[in-house]
Amino acid sequence: MERLGMALADKLRGLGAATVLAPAMGGLVIGQETARQLGLRFIFAEKVDDRLALRRGFKLEPGERVLVVEDVITQGGRAREALDIVREHGGEVAGVGVVIDRSNGVFDPGVPLERLVAVDVETYDAANLPSDLAAIEAVKPGS
Repeated sequence: MERLGMALADKLRGLGAATVLAPAMGGLVIGQETARQLGLRFIFAEKVDDRLALRRGFKLEPGERVLVVEDVITQGGRAREALDIVREHGGEVAGVGVVIDRSNGVFDPGVPLERLVAVDVETYDAANLPSDLAAIEAVKPGS
């Protein structure tokens, strides 16, 4: 994790952030390590009624520059929620860092996005699966 945090920090270093915010649970460890590597404050957002929120006394100052750091982005839902939290609390999003980007280029946060790995993931319409995949029972494993 230290090496991943260092690699991500190296990509984010020039964005002038004061704080790293990570969505719980997946982004906690990489967010904390990236913040440590950058010498920045670390906070996290966690679920409240299935939406991310700042808790535990975490606050942002007006205009505070924040990096959002996540482990994996597929559609970017939790990362977008984290971006919204920064803006709702008066912060300024400096950029987004992610270890693995599985969004196939679809996720665009509108601020600098740095990734360690981009993975193109093939998807199929359920009614038009290749025969080898159609033969396998679909299972939703959870998170």
